[in-house]
Amino acid sequence: MMKNLRTAGMTRRGLLGAFAATAVTAAPTYSNAAGFLRRAGDVRRISMYSERTGEKIDTIYWIEGEYIAEAIREINVFMRDWRNDQLMDIDTRTVDIMSASHALLEVGEPYMLLSGYRSPATNAMLRSRSSGVAKNSLHLKGQAADLRLASRSVNQMARAAAACKAGGVGKYSGSNFVHMDCGAVRSWGS
Repeated sequence: MMKNLRTAGMTRRGLLGAFAATAVTAAPTYSNAAGFLRRAGDVRRISMYSERTGEKIDTIYWIEGEYIAEAIREINVFMRDWRNDQLMDIDTRTVDIMSASHALLEVGEPYMLLSGYRSPATNAMLRSRSSGVAKNSLHLKGQAADLRLASRSVNQMARAAAACKAGGVGKYSGSNFVHMDCGAVRSWGS
């Protein structure tokens, strides 16, 4: 594909910009969410911000069956452990679940990322403060994210994530966020 873009006088980054300017994604219903995750269309996008760092990301990370390496690197940096700036490769299956869930919710609002990758030191510190933090959390492997949307309830977000039938979904209504991961299909919380 890259060779064809060059002969047409266009770079991959230029193509991304063109897609970003014109991409319109139809949100599927909950009933076909699993199919959406497998065949999410020609373009996949993720949009998030962090109140803790002040950073924002809005990127197309997948086009026509290929992950875009530069966009994935940007996601890895954005979802780093903000407490110590340690990076981990974020599992693209988690990003796909987040993206598919966002599309199902039919919102333009970006996710607020509360927690992506967690270093062992950060996870241990959080475990010492809360019984709700798993010792072997998938956050340690770059396979989980804790997310919030102002315009959608925890229940709505959790239903969308669960409809993907692709990983774990935790509802934390008291703290107003949803955990999404690419581990075994399961759900918990209230």
